[in-house]
Amino acid sequence: MFSQKDILKTLDMIDKRHLDIRTITMGISLLDCCDTDLDRCCRKIYNKITTRARDLVKVGCEIEKEFGIPIVNKRISVTPIALVAGSCETDSYVKIAQTMDAAAKTCGVNFIGGFSALVQKGATSGDWKLIRSIPEAMATTERVCASVNVGSTKAGINMDAVAEMGRIIKKTAEITADNDGLGCAKLVVFANAVEDNPFMAGAFHGVGEPECVLNVGVSGPGVVYHALQSVKGQPFDVVAETVKKTAFQITRMGQIVGQEASKRLGVPFGIVDLSLAPTPAVGDSVARILEEMGLEICGTHGTTAALALLNDAVKKGGVMASNHVGGLSGAFIPVSEDEGMIAAAESGTLTLSKLEAMTCVCSVGLDMIAVPGDTSAATISAIIADEAAIGMINTKTTAVRIIPAPGKTVGDRVEMGGLLGSAPVMPVLGASAEAFVARGGRIPAPIQSLKN
Repeated sequence: MFSQKDILKTLDMIDKRHLDIRTITMGISLLDCCDTDLDRCCRKIYNKITTRARDLVKVGCEIEKEFGIPIVNKRISVTPIALVAGSCETDSYVKIAQTMDAAAKTCGVNFIGGFSALVQKGATSGDWKLIRSIPEAMATTERVCASVNVGSTKAGINMDAVAEMGRIIKKTAEITADNDGLGCAKLVVFANAVEDNPFMAGAFHGVGEPECVLNVGVSGPGVVYHALQSVKGQPFDVVAETVKKTAFQITRMGQIVGQEASKRLGVPFGIVDLSLAPTPAVGDSVARILEEMGLEICGTHGTTAALALLNDAVKKGGVMASNHVGGLSGAFIPVSEDEGMIAAAESGTLTLSKLEAMTCVCSVGLDMIAVPGDTSAATISAIIADEAAIGMINTKTTAVRIIPAPGKTVGDRVEMGGLLGSAPVMPVLGASAEAFVARGGRIPAPIQSLKN
């Protein structure tokens, strides 16, 4: 049971420190929607999603009102479409993406994830069809998110897929140029992608998941930042303990909301993803937490160590507060979605190279990065390969969500609005990686993959 003091403290965190449930995401299996006929497959997909998730938004809003806890997003993830559509007699899966978009609009959710392919060891014809459908799918839908897993610790890195994803990202940016390449903000390239991630753009419903499940993503950078203000100048042991206690409170709220939503919707409760997910709002920044530890500006020397402490303490505190912790669970560093990261990038202190180093100790990696529009596809592929290598060697999830902003260069700004925020265009290194990317093939799995 919670004491009156605990309840009042939680209400204060909600009212003044940007504490919220970032998302409740319903995962839905579409494996029973497979069909050789594209139109029949689309009808099955639409009917399955709109039936299973018809009450998701309503229940989320009811819980918000009754508990007084903001639930910012209600979302859906589905089985990777490359698996569902593999038997369809068609050369393009764009119609399926449009069907997903229509279903999402009917259900009232803000995003639906799962226009995805898992190609870490090789790609089927269905995988290639999905990958090559991504640019048009992102341009002709509003709420559909895409992801491609190109590497894993067990399989290595599929460099043919990495090379193709550089070209796909470039094409997606070009055909959504009227919106500053917005389509790329709905597309993420993974290594070691997880099956129960509730956050977009990378959410999909894994084949090892139940028929239907509810996963929760919490937030709370502002709460952690405020807590650290009370321990200024104290040793890192105290800092870590403070973050742990705060993460426990944040995650416990997610556990309660997830269990209640699960009960009302009649679907199993999956996991709480306890990631610190920032927003563009002032006071809701992961970068400002790192600066509160004593850094003048995020990205300077010491940033990676500070982020390592934060990520570890969040996990240690959160894991005690939930029956099942999953997803990505750590600290996100999306540049466009974090006002402190934006300020650090604009100052020139936070660079792509530093963000790559920070990837080694936090969730995901190069997230919501804007680069010059003339950045080559090979350079983008090489950036993806670097991130995938970090994930593969360190047995962790890494990802790239990068926007080559059409017609823009360093010093310009990309405006996406809402939770996606805005991003300064960051410089990339000029030396070519064309010959490296052109080799193709597969980077072998590391020796630590041989654990059996």
